[in-house]
Amino acid sequence: MLDFFLAALTPLNLLLALAGVAAGTIIGSVPGLTATMAVAVLVPLTFGMPPESALILLGAIYTGAIYGGAYAAILLNTPGTPSAIGTTFDGYPMAKRGDGNLAVTIACLSSLVGGIVGAGALLLLAPPLAEAALAFGPVEYFWLAIFGLSLIAALSTRDFLKGLIGAAFGILIAMVGISETSAEVRFTFGSNTLLGGIETVSALIGLYCVPVLIELAATSGRHLKEDTGGTRGFRLPEAFSTLMRHKVNVIRSSVIGTLVGALPGAGGSIAGLVAYSEARRTDRRAPAYGQGNPGGIVATESANNATVGGGFIPTLVLGIPGTPPDAVILGALLVQGVRTGPTLFADGSSIVYTFIFGLFLATLLMLPVGLLIGRFAYRSIVRAPKAGLVPVVAFMTIIGSFAIRNSLSDVGIMLALGVVGWVANRRGFSVSPIVLGLILGRIAEEGFVQSWTIGDAMGNVWGQFFGRPLSLVIIALTLLSFVYPFLPALTRALRRRGTALPAPSDKREPADPAAILRDLAGIGVMAAIAGVALWQCAGLNPEAAVFPRTIATGMLVLCGLAALETVLTRRVVEDRSYGSTGRRAGVVLSMAAGIALAPVLGFATAGIAMALGLMLSSEHNNRSLRGWGLLALSVAAVIIVFTIGFREALSVPLPGGLIF
Repeated sequence: MLDFFLAALTPLNLLLALAGVAAGTIIGSVPGLTATMAVAVLVPLTFGMPPESALILLGAIYTGAIYGGAYAAILLNTPGTPSAIGTTFDGYPMAKRGDGNLAVTIACLSSLVGGIVGAGALLLLAPPLAEAALAFGPVEYFWLAIFGLSLIAALSTRDFLKGLIGAAFGILIAMVGISETSAEVRFTFGSNTLLGGIETVSALIGLYCVPVLIELAATSGRHLKEDTGGTRGFRLPEAFSTLMRHKVNVIRSSVIGTLVGALPGAGGSIAGLVAYSEARRTDRRAPAYGQGNPGGIVATESANNATVGGGFIPTLVLGIPGTPPDAVILGALLVQGVRTGPTLFADGSSIVYTFIFGLFLATLLMLPVGLLIGRFAYRSIVRAPKAGLVPVVAFMTIIGSFAIRNSLSDVGIMLALGVVGWVANRRGFSVSPIVLGLILGRIAEEGFVQSWTIGDAMGNVWGQFFGRPLSLVIIALTLLSFVYPFLPALTRALRRRGTALPAPSDKREPADPAAILRDLAGIGVMAAIAGVALWQCAGLNPEAAVFPRTIATGMLVLCGLAALETVLTRRVVEDRSYGSTGRRAGVVLSMAAGIALAPVLGFATAGIAMALGLMLSSEHNNRSLRGWGLLALSVAAVIIVFTIGFREALSVPLPGGLIF
């Protein structure tokens, strides 16, 4: 082992690990540029390298990209990668109250621990964990997706029924396009644009980032509260102390990330959500999860980085990719002539163990690299004027959404879903349950339909879903996760009943008739969507219709219950934050114009034209003509640099247009 360790420490491998972590972190921090894309874009660089060096570079890029997604999640409320969804729940509230630099440092330390645990499992436990992963069948994947959806109980602090309705809506969005189980076209309404389905990452960008941009322009306050002591350093001792307080959380989440990563196809998003759910279930310390508790960042970031090492377990031992980036890396290994499988650890020990020690090295290098880049990102975003921040972030969302599938249709869908997310949030439907449904919908459907088909063929559907021991364990954890957030209220109710104490009065005043009508209208729209889905299902074959019909039926029932609750209690949950309606409309119209002009003028020219409209919509202070000129030149320079970088460095075929 010492020889392999020393081989990982050669100057070439050290340089590759450092460069890979830095490149991956930067790419992962841009909304839309996932870890898979980061690895895929840089794979050609490895073709002339020795196999172990190629693996170290790709593993370092993967590690850095997973961590880099935390920057946008914390500072912009937009997961840079899907695995950082859970980081937004507490990272952005921390940044809003002035602890953004602390949140970034906590994310870095948690990622370090998670990466080390995942790499350690790859070194010591790869063969047995790979065999255990094979015990997961379709029904276990279905229940694992439902376990992830149980996080709705934790996220729907405002209205549980609306959280469930939002999750069902997200699942129906995931059903659009060609069914993966029957290859039948669903819910496209004759549009060729929707045949490919709703691209998940671009949908995440729209649902999370566009509402933030709309509200940024509408209000005059600062985007993030600056640290009470100024943007002071990394706050490393404070972050380390926080991690020590959450030591059980970080170890448990790292183990969860390793185990989920070892399941072929599961990925960091499920690992982060499951770890977040468990952290919230067991931690009762203030502030509450979802309101800026650092434990949420610890759970998500340690879990999603642990999936890097965990995902390599089935990739190297079984030749089955554990996560999407692993599939790209597996292809690169095949080009190198390396054959993965059970004999690789014996026949190719020099390659495997040198790579594993290189993965440890890359994880350790993530600490200094991540802190430096995170510090720069924090200072830049906190100090940037809104009139500069809004157009730059808007352009990043557009070009990032385009780069995923090189499709302007995806960019248009991203903006449309962003507006839907903003409206839904105003009506009390939180975006996070919608995103959970969107992420987990296809995984749940695939497991459900396969299990249902197998059970039907065996004549025992009930036994297929509820007769396997591993499934029963996941079901028990799911029920516990659903019920646990409500236990304090149930306990208080039982104590009041036993001691005949008067029930505390609800502090919320009954809503006025207009608010009740608005709430019923929002619920009615959701019910109409469910009704349309049921109508569409009537024309599908049973295999393609069984899952969306089940979800739509449940959604209708939930809408009825939510409407009944509103009428009986006269309590309404909605967001009535004030701001300029004209500025909000200006953001949406400017982005729509930029998207429409991109194929004619090119991304850079259209982006600059869009930026001018966004600057006018988001500027609330008097600015001199010279100040406007400097700001416009700075924004235009950033847009041009991003355009050139995407086209030349990442080989994204952006429309050239009139100038570029």
